[in-house]
Amino acid sequence: MAQPLSDQTIALVKATVPALEAHGLDIVHEMYSRMFQNPHIRDLFNQSHHGDAGSQPRALTGAILAYASNIDNLGALAPAVERIAQKHVGLQILPEHYPYVAEALLGAIKAVLGDAATDEILAAWGEAYWFLANILIAREDRIYTEQKETAGGWNGWRNFRIEEVVQESSVIKSFVLRPVDGEAVMIHKPGQYLTFWLEIPGQPPVKRNYSISSAADGQSYRISVKREEHGLASGWLHDQAAGTVLKVAAPAGEFFLADRPERPVVLLSGGVGLTPMVAMLETLVAQDNAGPVYYIHGTHDRETHAMRDHVRALAARGKAVRVTDFHQTPLADEVAGRDYDIAGIITDEWLVSETPVAEADYYICGPRPFLRHAVSALSLAGVSSDRIHYEFFGPADELLAA
Repeated sequence: MAQPLSDQTIALVKATVPALEAHGLDIVHEMYSRMFQNPHIRDLFNQSHHGDAGSQPRALTGAILAYASNIDNLGALAPAVERIAQKHVGLQILPEHYPYVAEALLGAIKAVLGDAATDEILAAWGEAYWFLANILIAREDRIYTEQKETAGGWNGWRNFRIEEVVQESSVIKSFVLRPVDGEAVMIHKPGQYLTFWLEIPGQPPVKRNYSISSAADGQSYRISVKREEHGLASGWLHDQAAGTVLKVAAPAGEFFLADRPERPVVLLSGGVGLTPMVAMLETLVAQDNAGPVYYIHGTHDRETHAMRDHVRALAARGKAVRVTDFHQTPLADEVAGRDYDIAGIITDEWLVSETPVAEADYYICGPRPFLRHAVSALSLAGVSSDRIHYEFFGPADELLAA
């Protein structure tokens, strides 16, 4: 168990909050510059997220500021810590990597803040860093152990072969993956993701997370990936055919469906955010005692609407599954009731009036604006935070790597 932080450290770290608000992004850019001088550490990161225009420096700046601001109330950060630990396990972050980050962070603080970063300040931040690092290391060790000891589980990178490629929409393809060794695979929790080490010609190693879009069968996984404009990884993956071998880490992630839910379940997604929702829906339909399920999805039009027929077939098998599809801008030849249910976006009023806000568990996945809007609407409608579960796309607010 990590030793409690000293009162002096707590006070000194909180005193740096104004400096972090003013110079935090500069500190983070300097920290990454220092870490990336080591190729072994650099290759742990998703490079596209860390440039001057990348999203990860901003996310990390916010995370460091949140840590400093809540240093005397770390319980508020528990969900973020679990998310970080799960992501680190996917990326294969190990205890020996943490000292490099500590050295880079403290060096960056000194370089950016200059004389304001006194020896006392640096010592306090060193203590605060290792306090959090030891919590993460302990949690990650437990996750690695669970993965290794679970039937079909593994640590490190395992080779999987693309067995089948399915064009799901104009922008989304599904890839069915089976292990090259022919052995069983770990049963994942619906909603979790796989982390991939992609070796793209002419590029440094690329790490990406993709949600598993199928229920567990113990033999294979399916991911469904949107080809992003200028997306290095998604573009390369979309160009691959059956037979390509990929390096894959074991399933991870803190966003997943509860075991045999006892309350109604609302699965709410936007765009390619449907991928974990389809895994959840397949799982719920397979459960004999599955209660009411509301599957609600929003996309642009028929061409971008992935897995629609599959979802409708699942709903036909389920005892109490209601599917509602929104097309924001239906094509001229689309027909309501055939290609989609409602034209336009998912409104607050519709969501609150057409789903059981008083009792349901909500699982939400999609782009940040979609997620932010949905969570806000449900919260204002009185849905308690313990019944709102969500996953967003893009880098999380991680403190070590993304």
